Amino acid sequence: MKASALTDKGRVRVQNQDTVFMSTSPLGGLPNLFMVADGMGGHQAGDYCSRTLVGRITEFVGEYPEGAPVRILREAIEEANVSLFRESMNRPELAGMGSTLTAAVIDGDILNVFNIGDSRLYVLEEGSDVPRQVTRDHSYVEEMVQAGRMKRDSELYFMHKNIITRAVGIGPRVDIDAFEVELPGVRAVLICSDGLTNMVDDREIGRIILANPDPEEAAQALIDEANANGGRDNISVVLVLPQGEEAAV
Repeated sequence: MKASALTDKGRVRVQNQDTVFMSTSPLGGLPNLFMVADGMGGHQAGDYCSRTLVGRITEFVGEYPEGAPVRILREAIEEANVSLFRESMNRPELAGMGSTLTAAVIDGDILNVFNIGDSRLYVLEEGSDVPRQVTRDHSYVEEMVQAGRMKRDSELYFMHKNIITRAVGIGPRVDIDAFEVELPGVRAVLICSDGLTNMVDDREIGRIILANPDPEEAAQALIDEANANGGRDNISVVLVLPQGEEAAV
């Protein structure tokens, strides 16, 4: 496989509170690992939370050389959540910190995905030029849409789009969504923060990926497009081509 992971603070924010991670090589009991975390919290807390979350997950999986990848990754997320929550309780400067997390591992022909918050995972399938969103946003507006109390893409929707209803580190337990995707027929896997999806629509995302066969060039082009459209938030992109020749990490 080939992959790239890039992050950019955008054109408005002073600090980048996103963290990205990729490894196409085995990591502990995992054959590979890809993550995007979008931190929240005042001052340094959001940056610290996303960075520490990713670091503790990789540390945990590295200590488990054997086991089912799905179980290893889920337990790693749960352990990281507990440690971050306890830390926020004991350190006033970290109070209220949290982070989204979208993490994926490719196990044979199956893409296993875990999601908390509104960072997304898409797959671009053969025969389509528009990526399909696999994850579901844990956000106030999406809950209102599902309840029939708000129209997607309405003015009210965009006013409240930044309110998320799940995050890692905000409580002693974390509710994790899990998905499985069969990889045959998938040309590209995209994990991204909302700094991309709020600035670039799905059709344009697909066009950029298809126009740039090198994942690093495609990831940079996606970030450039988000910045050209305003870059109002941090922008993070992890792009994986499952069928491509393996790239160096």
